[in-house]
Amino acid sequence: MRNTLRLTVLALAVAALSSGRMTAQSTSAKAPADKGIQTPEQYFGFKIGADGELARYPKILEYFQFLAQQTDRLFAAAKTGKAVNVKKGQFMAPWDMQHVVQKLGSAGCKNVLLCERGTFFGYGRLVNDMRALIQMRELGVPVVFDATHSVQEPGGLGSATGGNRAMVEPLARAATAIGIDGLFFETHPDPDHAPSDGPNMLRLDDFPGVLKRILQIRQTVESLA
Repeated sequence: MRNTLRLTVLALAVAALSSGRMTAQSTSAKAPADKGIQTPEQYFGFKIGADGELARYPKILEYFQFLAQQTDRLFAAAKTGKAVNVKKGQFMAPWDMQHVVQKLGSAGCKNVLLCERGTFFGYGRLVNDMRALIQMRELGVPVVFDATHSVQEPGGLGSATGGNRAMVEPLARAATAIGIDGLFFETHPDPDHAPSDGPNMLRLDDFPGVLKRILQIRQTVESLA
């Protein structure tokens, strides 16, 4: 119940953002604004919270997937002429990221990266399906593994997002062993007092040792190629 409520509130918040969502590249990018993202009330067919009525969990995840495929924002990022690193939504299948790659390419972006950061498991935590790293790499672009956001525990602290930094290095090792093109870490001198994401951050003093061990795995992987 609490997860459903949390997602519903978030859906209401993000729906206020104007976006032109289209799944396939072949869909016209010039669709009028009223053909874009529907409000939660339009999408679910009722006003969220009215008479205690809540959206079903699978339907909420489906709505978030639509929100993640925001063509206008991808086009704006492509027009910067810089590399664009797109994180896969925690509710998206890895093969659905092909649409992101296609849209950025059609807008002239030649340097696209995809980032894996975990998938909602349904009870305040994320899990990593390592197959996603391979499947996104098959789309022909470099893949980055976000090791610290992957250990987030949404709502894990009751009023804030929790995390488990002890799992950062094991997951980073696994991703490196599978074969990736980059790693993303958050560090802080004193994570327990960081203003944001502290529970999943690595301590800055610990980071050199973590990186050294991961690079040893990387060297082994490259020797097998």
